[in-house]
Amino acid sequence: MILMIQVSPVFLVGISLAAVLAGFGLAYFIFSRALSSRQRKIIREAEIEAEVIKKDKILQAKEKFLQLKAEHEKYINEKNNKLLFAEQRFKQKENSLSQKHEEVQRKQNELDAIRSSLQQQIEIVEKKSEELERLHRQNVEQLEAISGLSAEEAKSQLMTSLKDEAKTEAMSYINEIVDEAKMTAGKEAKRIVVQTLQRVATETAIENSVTVFNIESDELKGRIIGREGRNIRALEAATGVEIIVDDTPEAIILSCFDPVRREIARLALHQLVSDGRIHPARIEEIVTKTQKQIEEEIVEVGKRTTIDLGIHGLHPELVRLVGKMKYRSSYGQNLLQHSREVANLSAIMASELGLNPKLAKRAGLLHDIGKVPDDEPELPHAVLGMKLAERYKEKPEVCNAIGSHHDETEMTTLIAPIVQVCDAISGARPGARREIVESYIKRLKDLEELALSYPGVLKTYAIQAGRELRVIVGSEKVTDEDAETLSYDIAKKIQDEMTYPGQVKITVIRETRAVNYAK
Repeated sequence: MILMIQVSPVFLVGISLAAVLAGFGLAYFIFSRALSSRQRKIIREAEIEAEVIKKDKILQAKEKFLQLKAEHEKYINEKNNKLLFAEQRFKQKENSLSQKHEEVQRKQNELDAIRSSLQQQIEIVEKKSEELERLHRQNVEQLEAISGLSAEEAKSQLMTSLKDEAKTEAMSYINEIVDEAKMTAGKEAKRIVVQTLQRVATETAIENSVTVFNIESDELKGRIIGREGRNIRALEAATGVEIIVDDTPEAIILSCFDPVRREIARLALHQLVSDGRIHPARIEEIVTKTQKQIEEEIVEVGKRTTIDLGIHGLHPELVRLVGKMKYRSSYGQNLLQHSREVANLSAIMASELGLNPKLAKRAGLLHDIGKVPDDEPELPHAVLGMKLAERYKEKPEVCNAIGSHHDETEMTTLIAPIVQVCDAISGARPGARREIVESYIKRLKDLEELALSYPGVLKTYAIQAGRELRVIVGSEKVTDEDAETLSYDIAKKIQDEMTYPGQVKITVIRETRAVNYAK
């Protein structure tokens, strides 16, 4: 028999809800128990870790304390040591000061004793001095009575005699010094001149009055002459140079006393021949261009010369005149080369004598500037050069050296004689100035023949371009005293009868030879 029971749905829902709540409660209970156990475990672990950290911190604090304590004790010990050292030094200084004080006190006592002793000696000396003064007066009175002269008169006579004696001795001493100075000055002057010449070597340039213009063929001569000679006449009129066209093969001669004109003609002719167009209008155009070119080259040569010599601040007109000296010559010697040589010689000689070498070099370069002015007034070139230098604000020393190097004006500075000497050296040295070969050879032969005309002369040699004559005499015919006389006679005869540049040195050589043969 089946018992059928009807259950309400609400009841079933309630039962289900109760079961669910019961399940939740059980789960919460279990979770709470588990959570409490976990929390206690974490708390225990945290407490253990905190205890460990605490112990570590305590240990670190103890170590830090011990470290600070050690450092503090070290610092305290160092301070104590320094204080002890300072105390010891203070005690040493105190002892030293005590010793010095005792030494000073002892010296003070010694000085007091010396002072008292000196005072006593001074009193004694004063007494003796008074006694000596009294005795001196008595002696003077006795001497005056014996001599019949007063003390002032005797003093005056004594001073006069001493003055005369001193003057005599001084004059003797001065003469000795002057003689010695002359000997020394001669040697020193020769040394300076020789060293100066050795340190300067300037090439010599011989200028002629003609220039040879070479051409490729003689056919060009006709083109240069032109129809009825119009080209050559136009060229001569434009340049002022005489153009000689003769039978000389492949050459034309340009003749003129002015080297600048000759150079202009040479360059213009060279350009005309190279261009091929030769007619009067073209000639005038080329000559005008060449003149401008030469003017520019003159200025450039002047600038280059001043730069090479280290001379600065020259007026541009003086620079142009210096460049113009390249195209002038004096006795066959190129004027620019001569001036450069004189400038270098003057600078070296001024340095040897302790003078200003820059001023000397400046004066040496400009000393012949009066030979190349654009207008040539009737004045000596030295005076004209001095006026040009004054016009362009050169220093008085330089102007005086320029004006006095040929003695036209009085020398007022020490640079003036230096420039004069260097000018003479540059012009007088062998090979500097041109001389006709025939007259040069004739002069040397005349020198030798003049010396050979004397008795006892065996051989004669003219050397150093005729500036020295060596005469060899026989020892059996000429004695040593005769050799001295012979040298003087030959020099006197050469001076009276011959014309020569500079000076001629006559050296008479007398030797005795004894020759034997060992067999």
